[in-house]
Amino acid sequence: MSQSKRETERKYEPAASGADGLPDLTGVGPVASVTAAGPEELDAVYYDTADLRLAGASVTLRRRTGGADAGWHLKLPLGGDSREEVRAPLSDDVPEELSDLVLSRTRGARLLPVVRIRSTRSLRHLRDTEGAVLAELSLDEVRADSLSAGGGHAEWSELEVELADGASATLLDRVEKKLRKKGITRADSPSKLVRALRETGLEPESAPRPSPGAAPGSSGSYVLAYLREQVARLVALDPAVRRDLPDGVHQMRVTCRRLRSCLRSYRSVLDRRATDPLRAELRWLAGELGVARDQEVLRERIGAALDELPGDLVLGPVAARLRVWDVSGGDETRTRTREALASSRYVRLLDALDDLVRRPPLRAKAGGKPGRVTAKAVLKEYDRFAARMDRALELPPGPSRDVALHQARKAAKKVRYAAEVARPALGKPVARLGKCAKAVQKVLGDHQDAVVAQDALRGLAVAAHGAGESAFTWGLLHGREGARADARQEEVPSAWRAASDPALRAPLRH
Repeated sequence: MSQSKRETERKYEPAASGADGLPDLTGVGPVASVTAAGPEELDAVYYDTADLRLAGASVTLRRRTGGADAGWHLKLPLGGDSREEVRAPLSDDVPEELSDLVLSRTRGARLLPVVRIRSTRSLRHLRDTEGAVLAELSLDEVRADSLSAGGGHAEWSELEVELADGASATLLDRVEKKLRKKGITRADSPSKLVRALRETGLEPESAPRPSPGAAPGSSGSYVLAYLREQVARLVALDPAVRRDLPDGVHQMRVTCRRLRSCLRSYRSVLDRRATDPLRAELRWLAGELGVARDQEVLRERIGAALDELPGDLVLGPVAARLRVWDVSGGDETRTRTREALASSRYVRLLDALDDLVRRPPLRAKAGGKPGRVTAKAVLKEYDRFAARMDRALELPPGPSRDVALHQARKAAKKVRYAAEVARPALGKPVARLGKCAKAVQKVLGDHQDAVVAQDALRGLAVAAHGAGESAFTWGLLHGREGARADARQEEVPSAWRAASDPALRAPLRH
């Protein structure tokens, strides 16, 4: 069973005098005392693919013995000085749960031992007035050996400062200021592995350069920059979805939509003969994720509505029935999501997205002026959005109008995503249009959620009645959702008037 924690640390080049050259950190911020711990002998073997795909993505996977946390450690980048460390018990082979968490990076390639790093560690604890540990300061004497044929050997010393759980990140800045006064500077390498690979003659492949067809400042360069960002985000979100972390499924689904929308909106830049099959596969993945996300939204919405009811309006085992409904539906949706992420179809999609950004099928307009090309794409999506809104508002209230409003909501998202691509080129005018489209989308989204919730509540009421329970509370919640849907429909014309103001689009037409 794996565990995880957030790790925030900085590495430094220690003074030549080693431990004797360290400053006294007592009194630095909340540090009231510094205590020393005995030396530790740490022995870690790092695993990666033959072409070092994990290292290339700033991910590390190691099997370490010695110290208080012996076992398997997977470190995933979070940005800045922080990483998420996922731990699994010590075993001979890479734990399956950890190999699954790196699948979006390895694409199924075999994980092999690539370098062995042994460290002799002197440890100091920075403590507050109550004796609680705020941070650990460790001085390591490091020996690294490549495990490939003919690999090299390297030795160095490094200083590491790692925050304890709950400690303020500002402590790192204060400690660093004190270290600098002693001539101790930040290390060039963010991790032992990066330095070991470099100094033993192994380094991951550098990121591929952009296609020479996408000249800097061209419309193609803006579209490709957006695509690269979203592809990287999709890959990075994979471990969060596999671990059922909050909002992971939602964010991955949104990323699929952003990619699909970009490929659709900017067909003048990228050849649709290459991108349409990708859009179909992204739609498949979003659909597999959508089942889990829809269940999550419904659970939160119905649970919150139930919590708001006075006790005398909750009749029968309502909470228990909701839990059973959620568990039965949640298990099924999570299984479906896991199966999708474990499939060869998913891996092929990731490979195809990589290939798209490395060798983009650029069309002639990719070299055009970004302002003109991106503005045209945004306005084209806006026109589709406007046509759907006008059609929906012409219909009388009822199921047909609900469907039409939902279609308009999806069109509003496409305007937003097209505007995101264009914003670096067009600035505030397109950002304002995207913001107004988002406001309409928000109203339409709450309307759609209320419509879907009514269907779920009707099913819960039928099940309760069939089991001989009172259906009163479910009927009450159903009625409230109906009233909420009606209220949101009344807000739609006002939100649409603001988004349809010609002044919003005028700067994009020039």
